[in-house]
Amino acid sequence: MGGQACVFYGAAQVSKDVDFLILAEEANFKKLHAALDTLAATRIAVPAFDPDVLARGHAVHFRCSAPGVGGLRIDIMSRLRDLACFDELWMRRTVIGDADGNEFHLLSVPDLVQAKKTQRAKDWPVIEALVSIHFRENAATPQAQWVDFWLSEARSPELLVDLTARFPAQTAGVLVSRPLLALALAGNLPDLRAALDAEVRAEQDKDRLYWEPLKREMDAFRRAEREEEARHGAGN
Repeated sequence: MGGQACVFYGAAQVSKDVDFLILAEEANFKKLHAALDTLAATRIAVPAFDPDVLARGHAVHFRCSAPGVGGLRIDIMSRLRDLACFDELWMRRTVIGDADGNEFHLLSVPDLVQAKKTQRAKDWPVIEALVSIHFRENAATPQAQWVDFWLSEARSPELLVDLTARFPAQTAGVLVSRPLLALALAGNLPDLRAALDAEVRAEQDKDRLYWEPLKREMDAFRRAEREEEARHGAGN
């Protein structure tokens, strides 16, 4: 659901960790615990590995020490801001196989784009790359839902000008939810760039608001963990 998925899609060169979105059900957690044991993965930060904590939107972080994966960080979540439930995301996933018969299940490009709308400046060029790559790969046989996706999420001013010229009817439909398309239709690149920048800042503000209560919970988790450690230390 993160950087590794972007690598698969060709929108990033490298990612130092692996981010997983999981189905938070008891049977699935048992399988996940077994996989983490195989990787000799230990939790490296709060919060605790708990389905209820994950359901509130937190990520749980692990570091692996098994041979071949020493030092690898794994981040696990079960809920993403402004995205559908796991079952819907799973239905829309992309499956990529390799020569050895392994399968890699990735968030679909539209869902991955939404997931990358964060406060981090480094995520926004990746979004631009994901949409541009998807357009290049499918432009010859465009489907209606893909055109809507490109018009809604493209971040290159030049690509938006091209898209609005190619698909004027669908542009009219998306214009209500993304008014900056009017600037693309007019070929007004300077104002379009400014509007795209404002769009990024608005999404970053949304992400900050989403994480504020979760950060307060994280502080509470840290205090509780320190108090627990202190009690154990006093007991010894």
